[in-house]
Amino acid sequence: MTRTHRFYTYAAPSRFYALAGRLLPGLWLLAAGLGALGLYLAFFKAPTDATQGQAYRILFIHVPAAWLSMLLYLALAFWAAIGWAFKARMASLLARAIAPTGAGFTVIALLSGALWGQPSWGSWWVWDARLTSELILLFLYLGYLALVHAIEDPQRADPAGALLALVGVINVPVIYFSVRWWNTLHQGASISLTAAPRMAETMLQALAVMSLACWAYAFAVIFTRARGLILEREQGKAWVQALSKKGQAV
Repeated sequence: MTRTHRFYTYAAPSRFYALAGRLLPGLWLLAAGLGALGLYLAFFKAPTDATQGQAYRILFIHVPAAWLSMLLYLALAFWAAIGWAFKARMASLLARAIAPTGAGFTVIALLSGALWGQPSWGSWWVWDARLTSELILLFLYLGYLALVHAIEDPQRADPAGALLALVGVINVPVIYFSVRWWNTLHQGASISLTAAPRMAETMLQALAVMSLACWAYAFAVIFTRARGLILEREQGKAWVQALSKKGQAV
């Protein structure tokens, strides 16, 4: 059996359910361990910023949350499109599982940005291009969730949600490039692939660890939610009934 064939076997909800169940303990452990280490580095090891003082430490939560808010939306749109194009049930379920987590990270990015902006700009909120486009991203997440839950028939709800998600993808590059395209209050990218780091090595390490912790947490929550959605969607199938009898459908 080729690797590609093995990969596609997990498109079956029953196999993905089993795979996610095996991965979840490790993901939760990884998220907790990396989160604890990242917070320690961020609040106890990283030096005080010469310009912003202690207020800059919100960066270690704000930046990973902002990254995840955009990347998870792209993942949502990708899986929603795969589900729509190929009638792949598991892909559509993954898109639904991603949406609440992506919305959560968007809320965290907005709130932490406000906490950071108040001492930096003297205001909790400004209609800056970066902030406004990030707020639009939250509305896109909420609109997707509202749409797929408003239509009871999954065969109609999933394509409708996919269409909205794909239209909303245009907002992601707007968020990312807004600080380059317009004169905004928001600072530029914290890390650039084309330039040397502008922060101390300890700060960079703390940011990297916190980002990995957020990724591990996102995978853990999404896989947990996906398993619940699978049981709900497949409740009439023999394999789900067999799990229920064994008390393993959790």
